[in-house]
Amino acid sequence: MDVIVVGGGVVGASAAFHLTKKGVSTALVDASHLGQATAAGTGVVFPWPFPWDAPPVWDFKARAAEHYPGLMAELAEDGQTTGYEVVGGMSVDREGGDAGFELLRTLSERPEFATMGRVERLAEGEPRRHFPLLPEPYAGVHIGGMARIDGRRVRSALFTAAGERGLHYYKGDSSLLWNGHRVTGVRVGKEDLEAPIVIVAAGAWSAGLLSVAGVELGVHPVRGQMTHFALPEQNTRSWPVVRFGERDYYVSAFAPNRVVTGGTTEPEAGFDRRVTAAGLSHNLSTALELLPELAEASVVETRVGFRPGTHDGQQLLGPIERLPGVLVATGLGSQGLTFGPYQGVVAARLAMGEDPGVDLSAFVPDRNQTPSVA
Repeated sequence: MDVIVVGGGVVGASAAFHLTKKGVSTALVDASHLGQATAAGTGVVFPWPFPWDAPPVWDFKARAAEHYPGLMAELAEDGQTTGYEVVGGMSVDREGGDAGFELLRTLSERPEFATMGRVERLAEGEPRRHFPLLPEPYAGVHIGGMARIDGRRVRSALFTAAGERGLHYYKGDSSLLWNGHRVTGVRVGKEDLEAPIVIVAAGAWSAGLLSVAGVELGVHPVRGQMTHFALPEQNTRSWPVVRFGERDYYVSAFAPNRVVTGGTTEPEAGFDRRVTAAGLSHNLSTALELLPELAEASVVETRVGFRPGTHDGQQLLGPIERLPGVLVATGLGSQGLTFGPYQGVVAARLAMGEDPGVDLSAFVPDRNQTPSVA
């Protein structure tokens, strides 16, 4: 084996796909943890950077935005179903807010924002024509290139495509093989798999893997509870993604009649995967406050996922000097479905000894993290 990928979410599956596509002998080890973030996400894809992003972050996001449509098209041509659809998106505000129109319009005119598409101002009442649950008083901005993704489907598509290219798959809990000097592979159950490079892409569970070698990885679980609604009398297939600007709250829709609302953010919950009364109450009250017509919808399910959070809000991506043989790819928080596919690409490039294509100085996995200030 040349490379072992630990973690079967969108990051690990993307890394495995890009490695096998290049003919690299690759194994993917997946513990199939309940609460995997990929399977629980709301599926909003907004990958473009903002002026306040630091240069390495800007560069990573811009390249991810360029890469995303091409990867989805490649998987579709391969016969895979990803659930990826460019349905457009809206940022909406009540009474007089411009929902960031000038900023978004200015950005959309830059060459690296070509995938953003057309940015249009929407007068009061117009957002409701696109997303019929919105109250009339909302005005906003429409961003043509925004998309939605089904996390379970895109993960399955990457995994299946990698399997068709020779991926070896192992299911079970794993630990790193550490000889005191470097990592030499992975133990799955009672079986030892050897490889010169191990990509740790196990999301919120990544820290536990590296602790065997005395490395404290600054990633922790952030529980999110996301509630799904069904509207039997509606066809939501073409509805755009919606961001409520005053709340930074997202809502997405999926065929045939499902609406998914933004969920909770609970960094103190650990790996407790219960749907709690407080979490469900928060989701229902927020959803009904912003979209009162959801009162007649059916509550289908609440999914619980553990996002891999970091204290400074930046991802963990790259090698660890004290741990030769390991590459880390995690820490995307709530943006895993947006940036996970490209994070997997960069990890695959590093594993193959190639130029990662981006500046990784801000993402050093074992850096000292200073908590971000809201």
